[in-house]
Amino acid sequence: MHRRRGKCIAIPNPDKIGATERMIDRMKALHRLAVLAALSGVPFIMVLGNSMLIPVLPAVKGALHLTGFKVSLLITLFSIPAGLVIPLAGFLSDRYGRRKVIIPSLIVYGLGGVAAGLAAVLLKEAAFPAILGGRILQGIGAAGTAPIAMALTGDLFAGKERARALGIIEAANGLGKVVSPVLGALLGLIVWYAAFLFFPLAVIPVILGIWLLIREPENTRNKQNISRYLQSIGAVFEKKSALLFTSFFSGAAALLLLFGVLFFLSEYLETAFRLGGVRKGLALAVPVLFMCTTSYATGALIKKKLRLIKWLVVAGLALIAASLAVLGFYQNAYLFFIAISLTGVGTGVTLPCLNTIITGATAAERRGLVTSLYGGVRFVGVALGPPLFGLLLGYSRPLMFWSTASLAAAGALLAALFIRVRDMSAPAEAPAGAAPEKAAASPPKAGRAAWQPQPARRPRP
Repeated sequence: MHRRRGKCIAIPNPDKIGATERMIDRMKALHRLAVLAALSGVPFIMVLGNSMLIPVLPAVKGALHLTGFKVSLLITLFSIPAGLVIPLAGFLSDRYGRRKVIIPSLIVYGLGGVAAGLAAVLLKEAAFPAILGGRILQGIGAAGTAPIAMALTGDLFAGKERARALGIIEAANGLGKVVSPVLGALLGLIVWYAAFLFFPLAVIPVILGIWLLIREPENTRNKQNISRYLQSIGAVFEKKSALLFTSFFSGAAALLLLFGVLFFLSEYLETAFRLGGVRKGLALAVPVLFMCTTSYATGALIKKKLRLIKWLVVAGLALIAASLAVLGFYQNAYLFFIAISLTGVGTGVTLPCLNTIITGATAAERRGLVTSLYGGVRFVGVALGPPLFGLLLGYSRPLMFWSTASLAAAGALLAALFIRVRDMSAPAEAPAGAAPEKAAASPPKAGRAAWQPQPARRPRP
């Protein structure tokens, strides 16, 4: 305390001020981690929609006396509605907000699981049509989940932080692919329809996290009418068509090849190694585990060196092409597992970079639809991978690997030619009535605004 003219004046303690600021910084960091955890839960849950059912499809086929084609509809009738509804979900998220699309979509996704599970319990062997209805409902819900979460991540984080956050989002997507075969096999040990009833339980914590932790910036809303909105989207594609179409092709190709390899691996493990059940699920998780780990590392790397993004995409696709080409020449089991693991690594390098390109190439007001179109293309890649590999395998195994390797090589060549770093930065756009300089100077931040300490007043002389 300092006494002057009969008054006691508090002298600020620098140590206490420093400790307070450090505590606030830690709280901000924890909040950002919580926001990322909530966002990561969205793609993780979405991935379970198909991958978790794959290990139990034979049990479903036997319990309901289905043909192979009919049981495959459980996957197809999830993916097709999702791909069709994704553009609408993107438009709605741009116009009304990301959270207002993600949360209802997760609820619909969970309700679809409830409908399918209750149908199996109540209708027994006659449940198949009702189960398909539940899967269609789940697919509609899935359309408003992962692509919109990616757009929301682009809204909340900027610059190098955005690259790191999108790497974590892609790693969560990969983690879902790692966990889902094992989780599906474990749930199948209880009863074949347990996986359907697991979906509503899984979405509850994610819904609460998005609702309680995330406050999206208001200046990302687009209030244009539909015709002007579509014209502005067309303008984005006109200016950056080479970048966007190359990114769309590369993302679809990477997932097509990954899921094609997993499809081949599923049959190969049974015929060559006689693996089944949980052991088969663990083996299927190997390439996806490499993808998940590499996605996280790539996000951290491009956070520091954004200019590497183009060449990381090229390198990732080239690695996929080389590993698949090698499998066409050799039949060695050890080499096989090394090569499919490298395919996972290449995918893990490629996808976070493409996510950063897609979210960085468009302004926030149009990011929802563009990322949704990208998500729809990725769904197409996932859907085409298994039948393409199955068709080519009918001719010969070397042809299957060499032709799919050429697809990855084509993606690497296109990326080298058409991805330009200068096209990845969307111009800052001011909200209505604001100056452009002000809008550019105020990037959105994650979550709620944190309390800021006021500077201590100095005593007057």
